Amino acid sequence: MAQADGRQPLFGISVTPLAAEYPRVVEQVLAAERHGLDLVGIQDHPYQRRFLDTFTLIGDLLARTGRLRFFPDVANLPLRGPTMIAKAAASLDVMSGGRFELGLGAGAFWAAVAGMGGPRRGAGESIDALGEAVRIVRDALDGQRVVRSDGPHYPVPGYPSGPPPAHRVEIWLGVYRPRGLRLVGEAADGWVPSMGRAPLEELRRAAATIEEAAIGAGRDPAAIRRIYNISGSITETAGEGGGLQGPPGAWVETLTAWRDHPGIDGFIFWPPEFATEQVERFATEVVPALRAAFGAGA
Repeated sequence: MAQADGRQPLFGISVTPLAAEYPRVVEQVLAAERHGLDLVGIQDHPYQRRFLDTFTLIGDLLARTGRLRFFPDVANLPLRGPTMIAKAAASLDVMSGGRFELGLGAGAFWAAVAGMGGPRRGAGESIDALGEAVRIVRDALDGQRVVRSDGPHYPVPGYPSGPPPAHRVEIWLGVYRPRGLRLVGEAADGWVPSMGRAPLEELRRAAATIEEAAIGAGRDPAAIRRIYNISGSITETAGEGGGLQGPPGAWVETLTAWRDHPGIDGFIFWPPEFATEQVERFATEVVPALRAAFGAGA
C-alpha cells in the first residue's frame, strides 16, 4: 500500500554476518538483487567474535550490487557513537549512489558492550542517549555545517559534518519500550521491530503510541515507515514452529492482513540457516503477490 506521500512498500531479507559463512552471505544478497528485492538488513553485534563488522560488510555488498538498499538492523549506538555513525552513513550513501539507510538501536547486551570498552547503561539512560544521538545524526546528515550537542551522553563541541549524502538517509529505530516508541513518533523516519520481540498484538499497541507521539509533535504518522523483521519457512504445506510457517499463499494472506493493522509497510525476511532457496521463494512466490495486493489497496 503506497503511503500518503507516494512511498512504496519495501521487501527484503536479513543476512547473518558470520565470517565463516561469508560466501553464502554474498550468495544470498546476490539472489535478492537478481530477483528484485528492495532491501537488505544486517544485525550489528560487534562483540560477537564470529561476526564480521556490519558496516564493513555493507560497504562490500554495496559494491557488489547496483540496486539493493542496505541498512544496519540495527546499528549498535553505544559502541559506535553518533558522529562516527553519521560519517559512515554519509560515506556509504555517497559511494553507493544513495542506497544506504540507517537503522539505529539504543543498545543491549551491556556486559558485552562494556567488555569492548563501551558504556553500561540502564533502560532509561539508553533511550536518553538514543534521543541525543538521533538529533546529532540527523543534523549531520541534513548538512548542518557544524553539529554541536551539550550531551550529557554525547557531548559534541563542534563536528564539521560531511560529506553530503547522495539522498536523504532515513533513520529507523529498533525500539520497543514506550519512551523509545515516542521517540520514533517525534523524531525518526521509521520503526523496525522484530517478530521475536514484538508479536502482532504488541505491535498494534506500539503503533498507537508512535502515532500519538507523532501527532503531538505535529508530524504525519503516515510518513513514518514501519518495517517488520519476520522469520519462518516457506513450505509446501502448513507447518509448525516459530515464525511464519506454510505455503506462499498463507504468507501472502498473513502479511497482507498486517498491511493495515498495524499498518506495516515493509517486511524483512530472516531466512533459516543461509537458505538461499528460501530467499528465492520469498522474492518470486511471495513478494510479487504482496506488491499486487498492497498496490490494490493504495
